[in-house]
Amino acid sequence: MISRRDAAIALDVPMEMAQRHGIPKRLTEAELGEILDNPPAWLVQSRANRTGKRPVWVHLECAVCGYEEAARPKKWWPDFTYVVCEHHSPDEVPRPRTGFIRSEFDGVGTRFVGIADVSAPA
Repeated sequence: MISRRDAAIALDVPMEMAQRHGIPKRLTEAELGEILDNPPAWLVQSRANRTGKRPVWVHLECAVCGYEEAARPKKWWPDFTYVVCEHHSPDEVPRPRTGFIRSEFDGVGTRFVGIADVSAPA
């Protein structure tokens, strides 16, 4: 059985949309396959309306321990160089390359810190 959240990730729609359009709390892989193979009108329309600027779901993986989760990206998220679990020490994260400065962003996904390395101003 697949959860509604996993179905929303597979369909690349927000959880709210999956719930609004009757995706059950649990469905079989066959039911999800049927939706993917023969998308209902609301899903076709959703895909047609997508601008492609920002994905609905992103895959986050800790650069230190490999913990993974799918999350809805926030508008304030920059392009992260790494994401790491918040409990890892800074010594465990790869050092920024020479000529780069590092910024850290708390609150990424359920447990991550986003790390963005950018070129230092000249």
